[in-house]
Amino acid sequence: MRALTGTLTTLLVASGLAGGASAQESAADRIYARVVTASGEVREGYLRWDRNEASWADLLNGSKAMPREWVDEAAELAGRDGERHDGGGGFEIFGLRVSWDEDDWDAPRSAESGIRFGHLRSLAVSGDDQALLTLKSGEEIELRGGSTDLGAQLRSVVIEDAAGGSVDLRWRDLDVVEFMAAPAAADGPAARRLHGTLTDRWGNAYTGYVSWDLDEALTSDVLDGDERGRDREVPFGEVAAIERAGSCCARVVLVGGEELELDDSNDVDHRNRGIQVSDPSLGQVQVDWDAFASLRFHAPDRHAAYADFDGGRRLRGEVITDDGERWRGFVRWDNDESWSWELLDGEYRDVVYDVELGNV
Repeated sequence: MRALTGTLTTLLVASGLAGGASAQESAADRIYARVVTASGEVREGYLRWDRNEASWADLLNGSKAMPREWVDEAAELAGRDGERHDGGGGFEIFGLRVSWDEDDWDAPRSAESGIRFGHLRSLAVSGDDQALLTLKSGEEIELRGGSTDLGAQLRSVVIEDAAGGSVDLRWRDLDVVEFMAAPAAADGPAARRLHGTLTDRWGNAYTGYVSWDLDEALTSDVLDGDERGRDREVPFGEVAAIERAGSCCARVVLVGGEELELDDSNDVDHRNRGIQVSDPSLGQVQVDWDAFASLRFHAPDRHAAYADFDGGRRLRGEVITDDGERWRGFVRWDNDESWSWELLDGEYRDVVYDVELGNV
């Protein structure tokens, strides 16, 4: 705890907790939209989507169907398709011919996907668990459920309107969501998006917009736990830093200098579902509790605004084979990512990475 305490003054200065930016400037990273409900009512204001998404850099997750021609091309490259004929395919192994009808092909027809909210122009509900997304580029894609971001599993969409009130909507209440930058005359939201630098057990640091326990994303949200048997609920806006103190507790430094050790809550023990960091220059990482070391909250050097996202472009690149051949042109990675807004995903040491291909 001494490491955190010894740098508390630095934390407070670097965090910009005393202010400095105007309310409008500090709200530039918050999702703003006009929402048309299923009953025809129109609401406009700052959005919080599925509790843990509230900035333009955050990801809307789902799954997308893969075009059949892509599936066929992958089969040919894998050597599984052999000579396609009469609506079927096959291959030879140990001198035996193995074949199947077209209807028996079991290759994946869909893939996990995700896109930053800043790339979206609109979202139109097109089914119980699917939505048609129109991007700033004009491209249209359809995403289905596969996460809690779409469909009945959506935890909520909260709209904070200009009057300072809020309305809580479910998936069944939505028709169309039109995304936009907040008007210049709009007041700032009641709370800021959490932002900071997370360090994992191996010393790797990630800076960006933070979602704690895949749930708390705003300065008005509460970090809860027990301190010496007494319940404590601390607004995240009052927290300067959090440090893991074992599998079942965490040390917390408040903005005012007070130090707490909290336990017996899914916010501060092994039941924590993970901490997400959305970095505009990278993508998103999700760090498990076992891999988490510390988190220092601070304001971003620059707020990721709606205008910073272009809606994506086709991926282009050069592929060099192990034989030294070079191929240049449009790229489709892993048979389903072909746009700069799409994600290169993987996992290493209890950290899940979703890297936006446009940043590679």
